[in-house]
Order: sequence, then C-alpha cells, then structure tokens
Amino acid sequence: MAAERYADIAIPVPLGRSFTYRVPPALDGPLAAGARVLCEFGRRKVLGIVLSISEEPPPIDAAKVKAIVALIDAEPALPAELLTFLQQLASYYFAPIGEVLRLALPALERERVRDLEMQGKLLLGEAPGRTKQVGGRQVTYAAPTDGIEAPGSLRGQAAAIMGLLRATGEQPVVQLEKRYGNARAALRKLAGLGLVELTKRTAERAPMFADQPERDEPPTLNDAQQSAVAQIDTALVVRGDGSTGRDDIPVGSGAFLLFGITGSGKTEVYMHAIARCLAQSRGALVLVPEIALTPQLVARFRARFGNAVAVLHSALAEGDRHRMWTQLRAGELKVAIGARSALFAPVQDLGLVVVDEEHDSSFKQEEGVRYHARDMALLRAHRAKAVAIVGSATPSAEAMALVRRGKLIQMELPERATQATLPAVEIVDLKRIGAGPSGDRLVSLPLHRAIDQALAAGEQTIIFLNRRGFSPAVVCEACGVVMSCKLCSVALTYHRRAGGRLRCHYCDFSSPLPSRCPECGKGELSLEGLGTEKLEVTLATAFPNARVARLDRDVASGVRSAKILDRMRAGEIDILVGTQMVTKGHDLPKVTVVGVVNADAALSMPDFRASERGFQLLVQVAGRAGRHELPGKVLIQTRDPGHPAIRFAAHHDVPGFLAHEIADREEVGYPPFSRIALVRVDAVEEAMARKAAGRLAAYARSCPEVESRQVQVLGPAAAPIARLRGRYRFRVFLRCSDRPPLRRVLAALLPVKAKLGRKVRAAIDVDPVSML
Repeated sequence: MAAERYADIAIPVPLGRSFTYRVPPALDGPLAAGARVLCEFGRRKVLGIVLSISEEPPPIDAAKVKAIVALIDAEPALPAELLTFLQQLASYYFAPIGEVLRLALPALERERVRDLEMQGKLLLGEAPGRTKQVGGRQVTYAAPTDGIEAPGSLRGQAAAIMGLLRATGEQPVVQLEKRYGNARAALRKLAGLGLVELTKRTAERAPMFADQPERDEPPTLNDAQQSAVAQIDTALVVRGDGSTGRDDIPVGSGAFLLFGITGSGKTEVYMHAIARCLAQSRGALVLVPEIALTPQLVARFRARFGNAVAVLHSALAEGDRHRMWTQLRAGELKVAIGARSALFAPVQDLGLVVVDEEHDSSFKQEEGVRYHARDMALLRAHRAKAVAIVGSATPSAEAMALVRRGKLIQMELPERATQATLPAVEIVDLKRIGAGPSGDRLVSLPLHRAIDQALAAGEQTIIFLNRRGFSPAVVCEACGVVMSCKLCSVALTYHRRAGGRLRCHYCDFSSPLPSRCPECGKGELSLEGLGTEKLEVTLATAFPNARVARLDRDVASGVRSAKILDRMRAGEIDILVGTQMVTKGHDLPKVTVVGVVNADAALSMPDFRASERGFQLLVQVAGRAGRHELPGKVLIQTRDPGHPAIRFAAHHDVPGFLAHEIADREEVGYPPFSRIALVRVDAVEEAMARKAAGRLAAYARSCPEVESRQVQVLGPAAAPIARLRGRYRFRVFLRCSDRPPLRRVLAALLPVKAKLGRKVRAAIDVDPVSML
C-alpha cells in the first residue's frame, strides 16, 4: 500500500504560515508544486497553491488532517523557479505567503473558475466576481459631469471618488473598486445626483500595441558600451552553460551595476544583452520605475525585437495583461517589461534581469507586501542563475555598497552616446536674485531670460516643480489657521481647475473652497505657495505666445502621460511644467533649458535619504537638457546654494556626492552601514495606536539581541504624518549592524503583533524606504 502523502498549501489568510492537507489517491499522480487546489478552510472552501509535497506526516493526529477537495490546474500555475523565489520573498519580508502568491497571478487567472465564484468561494483572497472574457469585454467607466453638489452633501468614499474623478478624469469602475471598497454604491449615488456619468463600452487594447513600429538596426556602440556588452556577454555564456557547474558561480560574477551618465546609452546595452539572451533561447525581464516610461521603452524594444515582448503593468486592460501572462508562462514570449509588479512575471528559463533607474524609490511597495523590486530582482536572478543588471545615472548608496562588497561588478558609461556634452548648470540664489517680469519670486530673472532665449531659438523648456495643484496651502488672514484635511494631518491643496476645490493628496478628500474661514468665520482666505497648476498659468501669462503644458498626476497619470510626451516630441509644446514625472528617462531632443524652481523642497524632508533623493532628482531632471546636437542649460533655484546635493549636482559629480553621502551615513550608522526595520502601527483611536506601539517596543527591548545591544530599538514615536486616512500612526524603529540579530527580534514580534486585535493594524517594514 502506497504511503500517505501530504501537501503544504498557501491559503489566503493574513498568517505567515502554510497549512498541511492530505493528498487523496486520485490526485497523487497529477498534483505538483505550484498547482492550485480547492481546500476546506474552517467552514468555507478556498483556493490555495501547493508549495510542496512529502510523505512526512504533520505533528498532529493524521486523522484530523483534511484532504484536498479538487485540483484546478492540469499544469502548475507557477513554475518551480518562481514559486521558490516567492517563498523566499515572503520569508524575508515576514509577509503572509498567500498574499505574496497573489502578486504572481493576474486578476483574470485568479477569477477563472466560475462555479467556485458563483458559490462565493475565494481565490487567493480576491472577492468573487463574475466570469470575465479575455477578448471584447465590456467595461464600465465613470466620468465627472459639470454638476455641482450642495455643500456638505457628499461624505466618505463618495466625496473621495468625486474628488479623484475631478482631478484625473474618467476612470474604469474596476480600478475605483480596487481603491474604494464601496465604489459601486458610491458611484450609483453620484450618478443619481447627476455628478457622474456611467458608460459601458468595449475595453480598448493597449495603445502601445496598436501599431507595428518600423524595425530598427542596432547602432554602432562606443568603446564604453562595447566593454559593458562584452562583460555581460561573458557572464551570459558562463551562466547559460549548464556544464560548468553553475552552483559554484560566485555571487557577483553575474550581477552588474551599469553606472552611466544621463544619455549615455544604457538602454542600448540592455538591448544587446537581451539579444544575446534570446540567442541562447533564454528569457529576459526588464523593470522600470514608472508606468509612464513603459510605452517609450516598449516602442524601442518592439522596434528591435518585434512582437516577442510582453508588457505587464497595472494600467493595462485585464485581457491584455492576462494574455501576456499566459504567453510568458507557455514560453511563447521570452521578454517581459513592466513596472514593479512585473518582477513576478512567469518568464521561462530566465537568463537576464534588468532594473533600470535602480535608485528610484517607487521600486519599493509601501502597502500590503512591502517588497523592494530592485533587491528582489537581484535575488530572483541569483536563484535562477541568471545575469542581473541594475542601471542608473545616479546609483543608490545601497548599490555602491554592493559594489564595495563584491556583490555587483561596476561598469561605467562616462560619455553621452550622441557625443553631446552635459548641460551647463547655473545656481540661482533666491536670497540675492529677485523675480523676473512675471512678478513671482520663484520665476527668477535668470530663469525668465533662459526661457525667453529658448523660445526665440525655437527650442523647448522643461520647468520642474515637485508640487502639484494651484496653491499648496490656504491660510486665514485673520486667525492664521491653515485649511487641513479632516482625515490626515496635512494641509489641503487648492486646485483651481478641479472646480476650485481643496484636495488632500493622501486620501483624496475634497471640499469646495469656503468663502470665509471655517474656524473664525471672519477672515479672508489667502492662497499661499506655488504648485504646478499655478506655475503653468504664470508662465502662460509671462510668455503669451508660448504653448505651455503640464505633466503631473492631475492631468496625466500612468500611461496617459505618453500623449503629452508625444506632443512634446512632435514640437507641439514649448514649455512643459511638471513634477518628478518629467525627470525620468525621457529623451526629448529639442529640450535645451531645464529650470528647477525650488530645489530646497526635496532636501528638507524628515528622512535620512532626503539629500540623496534631492541630488538624484536634480541630476535626473538636468539630464533632460541638451541630449542631442543642441547644447543644454540648467538653472537650479535655491536658498541654500552651499548644500552638498546642490553643489555636486551643479558639477554633475555623482561619485563625489556618493563619497560624501556614504561618509555621512557611516558616521551615524545608517544604511548601507546598518540594517533597519520599522514596525508601523495605526488605529482609528490615537491612544489605542500608541499603546499597541508601546507594547511592541517593550517586547522588542526584552529580546536578548536588544539587551546585549546588538539591536537598537527607538520609539515608539508618532510618524511625521501623524494621521493618515483617519488613522493615527506610530512606529518603532529597529537598527542593527548585521541582519540575523535584527531578523530574530522581528520574528519574535510576530506573535505579539498577531494579538493586537482587529482595531489595530501593525506591519513589519523590512528595509524601509519612506520614513514618513
């Protein structure tokens, strides 16, 4: 008689463990790791994923072990390489394995089994929905009308959704549901009030696949590019040769940092590496930080590789995303490109992983499973015996630390691929230099003259201000109160084009601008500060013959920004005002002037990485100027011209800044010279959140690693943004020079965290990026 077999299965519950089920004889043969199965869990039936199968009985009475009800997949939904990687990711970030596995399955795949949905059963934690068809499906869209609601008539999610639609325009209802649980009911109310129009139409195919681009020929590489490609080719050959004992390959032998100045041709190096990878019949994965960069990059990749490219990001129609996921899993497509979540693409026989702009903070997921896509891309490549390339013009301190430790091999591209020189940089000291003809001190006389000269020459200008809206603050002139969000401890921003409304940029709360101060009832309200919306108006008034446009989340989020950038490339825009969306990777040949309106804003954040992020922004936005035959000029406006980030950025001195920043970090023991974690706690009641955070901090201090001073515990303390979306926020900060002691303390906190109760949320954030 065959021995009984048992399966460890990931179930969609917020617990950091798997569950054991008995394998019935009928499934003994076809069942495999990575397959989805139907299981009884309590009084309900859920779909889980098999992690492993063994004959080892669980440490409980075998008669009490439930049997698997049914097998869903004839072939495993997740390949073995991806499954083991996801398990290690879950372990590293102390994340529930069921929640991690959700990340690797597209929505249509998670909701494929109609009879299970009709019975109200869940698939990896997704709420059941109707069966969806991949082709020609009908999608409901919500769009704001010109109607105006009565003051105070909208509350909660209805008010938030209305504010979002007015700011961003039409949205698919399914996307709103992901953000607001009660979206459909709220939209019905808004439609009944005449504030929203609901329309149903066939989902459009992703525009980036509408046309077949003309195939290009690889350009001649310069010496530095050829050297980088040669090193990558060697690593691909070594790692692609299964006879060389690949398990013995040194960690750093197949992982590279491509350190190239802006415009140095890093993408061309990536494409040569992908071509070699494809010649070996292996797959490649490319991660970019912004959805807005995806269309531009995809167009270049399709021009080189044809339609053998899959694109995976959240703005795609679910049908397109599902089709590409299926083709990748089947090995029909070998190259996947996308933002953070593309890390989990089921690329077969993975041979190359590329992370472009590795320094970008958007690679870190700040909700749910708090993973860092750059770090996990390096891990996935290492586990798959693939070559990894992380590229940037402004490498992160963490990447440079990996180079120092021999984990990454540094390759440099010191010149622009087009032979263009880096732009000249002028620092404008706002303490000494006044306003230009516009009258606004943040549009200084030198900046005004530079724009005027670019317009006279028929060239283009980018003006960078990382603050959207019309006015960042509304202040009562009588009592001095600042209009603040009712749910968050932040000031409301005035948006003139959104119907003259105040909006919170964190929770999307919005309200009409009152005529009088709601606190004292007397004072006139003053619009303070400068946002991109007001800057656009200011520049349009100062240069009436110029075509001025704006690029920020209010006018073009995600892939919709491609339309504005296409207009810029076509010469239909003279001055482009934007937030950090204008800083990332765009190649705009006619841009010769870049103006940084307020360099100090990014440098004053309460975060030990503020100087590094500010420097990266300055260098990246400066890199948009003079990328081709036209010389460029950059003007950086500041009240602190001696700040290291500004001084080094003015000379394009990335190595100098990194040396200065790393020395500062080493002196105070911040990453990359330590390992840190945050325990983030929030609750509706402030006292409850504070008590829970205090309980976690006290327990952490009782751990031997803390008592022996291996691990330092700070806090609890209120977060810099003390209240967010109606919940008070506290955190406990943990720091250690080495990873294992810190992980032991975090592991010890898990049972305490689980007993805090439903009214308190606590999350462990390993290697946090945002300290807010």
